[in-house]
Amino acid sequence: MTQTEISSAAKADETVQVGALARASGKEYQMEILQSAAGFYLGTYSDSGPYTRESMEYWPTREKAKKAWDEGRWTQRTYL
Repeated sequence: MTQTEISSAAKADETVQVGALARASGKEYQMEILQSAAGFYLGTYSDSGPYTRESMEYWPTREKAKKAWDEGRWTQRTYL
């Protein structure tokens, strides 16, 4: 895996937020709440599907993921 230094977690209420890992890979994809079999997470989505998982955490509901994002209570992944 490639190690990339990424800034600390940001809040959902900021103007369009681009995923830090997506940006580190040369893409400008907007952050959003996505869902996988493991739960909801903060990540980016491309035309081909999910692109990066930006959060270390998974949440059981979309509402809990949004609350964590809004409050800045999530951990930015630091590797692709």
